[in-house]
Amino acid sequence: MMSNIKIPILMYHSIESMPKSTIMRSLHVPPRRFKFQMWILKKLGYQGLSVRRLRPYLDGEKNGKVVGITFDDGYQNILLNAAPILKKYNFSATCYIVSESVGSSNTWDLNNGITQRPLMTETEINTWLKLGMDIGGHTKTHADLTAISKLKAQKEISDCKRELEKIYKVKVTDFCYPFGRFNESVCNMTKDSGYLSATSMRRGRVNSKSNRFMLPRIPINHRTLPHLFLAKILTKYEDRR
Repeated sequence: MMSNIKIPILMYHSIESMPKSTIMRSLHVPPRRFKFQMWILKKLGYQGLSVRRLRPYLDGEKNGKVVGITFDDGYQNILLNAAPILKKYNFSATCYIVSESVGSSNTWDLNNGITQRPLMTETEINTWLKLGMDIGGHTKTHADLTAISKLKAQKEISDCKRELEKIYKVKVTDFCYPFGRFNESVCNMTKDSGYLSATSMRRGRVNSKSNRFMLPRIPINHRTLPHLFLAKILTKYEDRR
């Protein structure tokens, strides 16, 4: 039984070095730092897993030293800079895709002045999948599901799943709330749409008692130096946040 064992689910966005003047630079982890973080996990005996592959550990069906690895939004640099490192260590990861923004950019950030970066194309997402990685739903348009009508929210959630499954011929079982915003109604919609889990931006580690549709994660950004990375993984540091 795994109820007392805490499992970290890491939350990344972009794996790319950005100038100091970049707005929200914290979203971008330099590739060299990401590589070192994955090396640390491997040296400590951890297996990096996608959310789908992590599920048996959460359900108490498997035991082992595991860490969930997730990427929000589907940036092209994930395929270019993260995938080769994940593959090197035989890790898997979930990349949450905004279904109507495939091949575009993070247009939802325009009003905040955040740098526009390319998102993976359909071909690139297929390459990601062929490398043994997973994809999850992140709505159709990266909508704040708590700020739109229930009817629109339902379509954002369910249509995303349907579109991704139709295009990529895979079962999409995992979801991530855009901007980390959700409520009880949104959780229920996600479950009713056929997803098996949903990650949030609430901070902390997970265990078998964690609500599968309110899974907390551990944010990793460009300020996450080695000593802090270790604290986030090995201690109660994030559980107290």
